[in-house]
Amino acid sequence: MSEHTFADWRALSEGLQPEGRAFIRGRYCEAASGDRFATLNPANGLPLALVASCDEQDAELAVGHARAAFRRGDWSALAPAGRKAVLLRLAGLVERHAEELALLDSLDMGKPISNSLNVDLPAAVRCLRWNAEAIDKVYGEVAPTGPDSLGLVTREPLGVVAALVPWNFPLMMACWKIAPALAAGNAVILKPSEKSPLSAIRLAALAREAGLPDGILQVLPGYGHTVGKALALHPEVDALAFTGSTRVGKLLTRYAGESNLKRTFMECGGKSANIVFADAGDLDRVAREAAQAIFYNQGEVCIAGSRLLVENTIKEELVERILHHARAWQPGHPLDPQSPMGAIVDAAQLDGICGHVHKALAQGARLRLGGEPVLTDGGGCYFPPTVFDQVHNGMALAREEVFGPVLAVIGFDGADEAVAIANDSPYGLAAAVWTQNLDLALTTARRLESGQVFVNNYAGGDMTVPFGGVKQSGNGRDKSLHALAEYSQLKTTWIALSAG
Repeated sequence: MSEHTFADWRALSEGLQPEGRAFIRGRYCEAASGDRFATLNPANGLPLALVASCDEQDAELAVGHARAAFRRGDWSALAPAGRKAVLLRLAGLVERHAEELALLDSLDMGKPISNSLNVDLPAAVRCLRWNAEAIDKVYGEVAPTGPDSLGLVTREPLGVVAALVPWNFPLMMACWKIAPALAAGNAVILKPSEKSPLSAIRLAALAREAGLPDGILQVLPGYGHTVGKALALHPEVDALAFTGSTRVGKLLTRYAGESNLKRTFMECGGKSANIVFADAGDLDRVAREAAQAIFYNQGEVCIAGSRLLVENTIKEELVERILHHARAWQPGHPLDPQSPMGAIVDAAQLDGICGHVHKALAQGARLRLGGEPVLTDGGGCYFPPTVFDQVHNGMALAREEVFGPVLAVIGFDGADEAVAIANDSPYGLAAAVWTQNLDLALTTARRLESGQVFVNNYAGGDMTVPFGGVKQSGNGRDKSLHALAEYSQLKTTWIALSAG
């Protein structure tokens, strides 16, 4: 944990000169068109850097280099132990540059520096190391055959993978995509969000320093409708890995089908149900974790516990406790280590949050806390912890992803009603169940239509368990051996043996 003060981080930020160019075939370069865009600091609305705005020309160039590098074989045909060594060096370099990378993410998307440095960076390093260590321990198979044949099933890299990552956890999500894809032997083209591209651009140089061959990891900053679309439609891209909104995930899946039927791994939106039964036990602990589940990272979290389903007999008591804890989550400057929340990523996102709040009020939800932007004098985008109750599933607030620090409280009577409310959603990314009754916990968890369910915690798990959803939350499975499997393809070799 860093000992830097607010003043220290501000001084470091003033001396930072972020790289904004694309990274193609082992070097930084401007976009082919020469176009650039400004990435803005959401804490004050001021430009941080001018960033290359890549488009179809750059995608064509990068894909060509990626395909050539893949076929060259100095990465794809390298023994797993060799790829492991390079990725471990990259993990070490990320760890060594942790303060710089954390600062880039905090400046770029507004998250508190304490979260960026103490949560996101260690998670990125763990992801790189875990996949590096795993890849030389993943075996092929021998099929059960008779004595006259031998069936071998081997895992081979897919080829060229395009990874499109979101703005809310820029470096961590980038590593979630590139680490298993690279470990499996693929060439990767990384497109960071135009709202937070700086740490991914810096990561590219560290990867080259670690020994990754030219063309194996390239970074194309730009917009989804230009370079993102071009990568999704390109016939020489073999797989598309994406984390972001369901709307964009649907578009990308369509592009994949229109082109070469490339594999798609979509981790999309969420409206996660955090279900609290009357026998949950320590309600203060539940309230504390429920507040964190929605207010952490300004609520800009795909698995945010944005729907709090509470058994009616304890609802008012729990809401009062949540309001108490919520008041401690007031936003502050992202570079202040004491800030529990930072700035909303940009003005468009802030406007969207405000729109959801106004719609909730118009539809009859009761506002208990927050509801209006704060700290606006300095030009930044800040929104306080906001709590609504008297919400029901017919309201937009219960059905639409806000992606901000806005909690919708819904009452229920009994497990059947809780499950019915939770499952009455187009999303199925995450859910949680709070109860001291083991049978109730497990039976409820099994009935929930969700890719992951937390019991008596929220957002638990580590690199050993898969992360992803069902329904319109997508089909992606980041983390664990399941991620390595996504970026590999099976080849069967059938060998006929002599009768003797």
